[in-house]
Amino acid sequence: MGSLENGIFLKSQRDHHLLRSSAAATGRSFNQRQQAARSRFARLIFFKKFDYLLWICTVAVFLFFLVLFQMFLPGSIVEKSGDFLKVNEDVGSVDLAFLKEFGGLDFGEDIKFEPSKLLAKFQNDAVLDNGPIASRSVLRFGRKPKLAMVFANLLVDPYQIQMVTIAAALRKIGYEIEVFSLEDGPVHAVWRDSGVPLSVVQSSENMKIAVDWLNYDGILVNSLESVGIFSCLLQEPFKNVPLVWTIHEQTLAARLRHYILSGQNELVESWRKVFSRATVVVFHSYVLPMIYSPCDAGNYFVIPGSPAEAWNADNIMDVDKSNLDAKMDNGPNDFIIVIVGSQLLYKGLWLEHALVLQALLPVLKDFQSGGNTDTHLKVIVLAGDSNSNYSVAVETIAVNLSYPVGIVKHIALDENADNILSRADLVIYTSFREEPSFPNILLRAMCFEKPVIAPDIAVIRKYVDDRVNGYLFSKVNIRLLSQIVMQVVSNGKLSLLARNAAAIGRRTAKNLMVSESVEGYASLLENVLKFPSEVANVQSIIQVPANMKAEWLWHLFESIRDSSLQNRTRRITKFLDKFEKQWNHTESEGSVPTAVTSENFVYSIWEEEKAIQIAYTRKRREDEELKDRTDQPRGNWEEVYRNARRADRTKNELHERDEGELERTGQPLSIYEPYLGEGTWPFLHHTSLYRGLGLSTRGRRPGADDVDAPSRLPLLNNPYYRNVLGEYGAFFAIANRIDRIHKNAWIGFQSWRATARKESLSRTAEISLLEDIQTRRHGDALYFWARMDTDPRNPLKHDFWTFCDAINAGNCKFAFSEALKKMYGLKSNLNFLPPMPMDGDTWSVRHSWILPTRSFLEFVMFSRMFVDALDSQCYEEHHKSGNCYLSLTKDKHCYSRVLELLVNVWAYHSARRMVYVTPETGLMHEQHRLKIRRGQMWVKWFQFSTLKNMDEDLAEEADSDHPKRRWLWPLTGEVFWQGVYEKEKNLRNREKEKRRQQSKDKISRIRKRARQKTIGKYVKPPPEEMEKSNSTEMTFKLLR
Repeated sequence: MGSLENGIFLKSQRDHHLLRSSAAATGRSFNQRQQAARSRFARLIFFKKFDYLLWICTVAVFLFFLVLFQMFLPGSIVEKSGDFLKVNEDVGSVDLAFLKEFGGLDFGEDIKFEPSKLLAKFQNDAVLDNGPIASRSVLRFGRKPKLAMVFANLLVDPYQIQMVTIAAALRKIGYEIEVFSLEDGPVHAVWRDSGVPLSVVQSSENMKIAVDWLNYDGILVNSLESVGIFSCLLQEPFKNVPLVWTIHEQTLAARLRHYILSGQNELVESWRKVFSRATVVVFHSYVLPMIYSPCDAGNYFVIPGSPAEAWNADNIMDVDKSNLDAKMDNGPNDFIIVIVGSQLLYKGLWLEHALVLQALLPVLKDFQSGGNTDTHLKVIVLAGDSNSNYSVAVETIAVNLSYPVGIVKHIALDENADNILSRADLVIYTSFREEPSFPNILLRAMCFEKPVIAPDIAVIRKYVDDRVNGYLFSKVNIRLLSQIVMQVVSNGKLSLLARNAAAIGRRTAKNLMVSESVEGYASLLENVLKFPSEVANVQSIIQVPANMKAEWLWHLFESIRDSSLQNRTRRITKFLDKFEKQWNHTESEGSVPTAVTSENFVYSIWEEEKAIQIAYTRKRREDEELKDRTDQPRGNWEEVYRNARRADRTKNELHERDEGELERTGQPLSIYEPYLGEGTWPFLHHTSLYRGLGLSTRGRRPGADDVDAPSRLPLLNNPYYRNVLGEYGAFFAIANRIDRIHKNAWIGFQSWRATARKESLSRTAEISLLEDIQTRRHGDALYFWARMDTDPRNPLKHDFWTFCDAINAGNCKFAFSEALKKMYGLKSNLNFLPPMPMDGDTWSVRHSWILPTRSFLEFVMFSRMFVDALDSQCYEEHHKSGNCYLSLTKDKHCYSRVLELLVNVWAYHSARRMVYVTPETGLMHEQHRLKIRRGQMWVKWFQFSTLKNMDEDLAEEADSDHPKRRWLWPLTGEVFWQGVYEKEKNLRNREKEKRRQQSKDKISRIRKRARQKTIGKYVKPPPEEMEKSNSTEMTFKLLR
């Protein structure tokens, strides 16, 4: 309090001295005001409750932070360090542990990126997935795992070299790879010569990329420019395909910081959604995950190693060194030493630079004492960015160390660091921080064939051999740095030993960390990908020959190498500018887009528009129904019944009848294409022969005459059964009251995946098929055009049951047998499996077939009972934990692969012909002829009468007993049996009897109604009396 009082006293004295020449009245008023102020302060201090301890603590904390802030200002830091360096001339032997205590410094040890949690997550998921099958042997059936590599273009760049090298190693251990690119380029020939299939994909008319990504076990996407592929990978059914996205560019990271500062949070959020779609986002440097932190969704991973630095050093544009030297105020013969360090900024950075600059003082003296006046020493500190004020700290350090003005300069890393390194004569790495991978800036210097001097930290010592391809000094004895520099520099020039070390270092840096990159990707894929049972295990990365992990495949690009580095940078900048322009345009219209290019479908905008259209359609339909109920004029009963039937028919219709529907009415066949999600739209047909069938209301095509399956079968509103049933949900939805939607004699289904594999019917095949069914050449037959022996899941041409086991974790026959026994009520422990002989013919896959409508209903009758029996086996465990014994990992589809082959068992054993239609030509070949089948068919188990009796028994149980247990069968279609007729007849009789009784009661009430007796009859008088009465009335009026 003394300091406060003295302060007030001095202020009053100063004020009094300044105002002593004023008038007396003014002086008196001032004294009065001063006395009043002093009295108020005294009352505050002495008469009010005041927490002195709180006041003292507040002042102390303020002074502490003031001193701390002053201490860490660049000028203050260097002043303090200058005194320290001047006092301790033997600073080179200072232990870094002591330096860390000096001034509260740190050397960035706590700044690091650890992706170990991500790997631990994948490993834990693998343990949980494999838990139920860990106790039994797993049988795999030989299909190679298939990967898709996606590029924005096929121009020559270092990332193409990296991926070609990695692809060669992955193919060696058992992967099958296919390349996709959004644009063609000269690297097409490299992939083709390597034996890798390549496709240049084009967006369809609805801006979708027509690729079935479900054919691949994983997708590797490269660079930011490839983000256009996310337009379909963000949607069903491709949302869960494993995706590894490799990002090399830093351009977006700088823009993300700008977006945040400018308040464009929606733009940042749109990019975050794209980043979160990737299973893993891979960077080649540990700094990139940190600068991309605004989009971090917990899926960042680092795989060190890239040929980018060597490529850039070889292809960097020739710089006019005279102009560069003039710009940097250097002479053409100056000896330039560049000091580099970690890309991270931490408190101890200035001290590392100060120690190195002090170690260079003997070199400066040697240059100053030499007789060569043309060669001068220049020291450039390459650190920080252009937005920092680190130049002040460097200048202050140089002044404190007595460097002449102009010798030491600071240049930011983002100010053309490559040109600085290319002009350097010697590069010294100063960071004592233990890096997780080889420093990128040091690698760039070695690629420029510059001799490098670095501390002997572990990651540098692993690749740099002292005095062979570089020079190492102990970080705890920095005096050695002066000795090493004196050995490297001789008479103002590099020594011969230093030049040889630089040449060897360039060869080392050109292929540095190739094995880490190849093994890193192989290990990551091993942890990320979950292979189905039909996929063979890959070999260990150890099986890759050492020469394939020793160097990048430079020789494949020697004939086509070009200088496209600057073009690539401009392309990325142009791509981001285009995206920002699209986003700003959409933002001005009041919507937020997803992070896709302007050429791609904007998912969120379409979702909002679709929701508005659905709500408007529903509201309009409700208004029309209310109008029909309220404003409709009265008519006869026939008109009322007719309107009621019309309303019932249009109850579930969401679209008006179009030309396609009218054409479909008059043809014998209608083929339905089940689909789920907008990613399947490019594979759907638009002719009248086909009709889409959406398994989910959300992903239906706008304006198309597609069937809404959930509205016809409410079970499909449950996501669990929508995934488990797959396309069987479409069969059940169509069969449910089929006469309301399907009026054709034949019905067919075609999977969109068959169209994606180019196995759909051509126009010639369609005409041939229509002619065959109209002439009934094969009668009641199953026609199919997707065959099992050419399916990519069956490369070894397995028989029916072996193939079924292959795609169902080896348990297909067991599941089939148990389901049939439960379905038919058999208690035997024996195997109950229908024979499916291998007679040289093939079977149907991928739900691509047609049947007579009557036979289709019979097949659905059988399928409903089979699915109910199969579901009772799998539901409890699968619904609870996600594990299914028909899959090696957690699989939401569970028994859908068993159902894919069910139509073959039913058609074979119900004695129906099976005809294969060649999808290109329409030629037909009957499979498994009836003569060969005799004696092998289980006709009595699959005949219509047996199935009909079973179906009626289940319907009677569901209709009469109303069981409370969980039961799938009643939810898959109509519940109908003979008792329903009787119930309806009894109901009609009761209603008729009720109406008859009501009529009798009404008549009885009328008859029993009390009637009022008549009072009397009115008798008209004779005319004479009428005249007399009239004359009397007239006389009476006159008298009045």
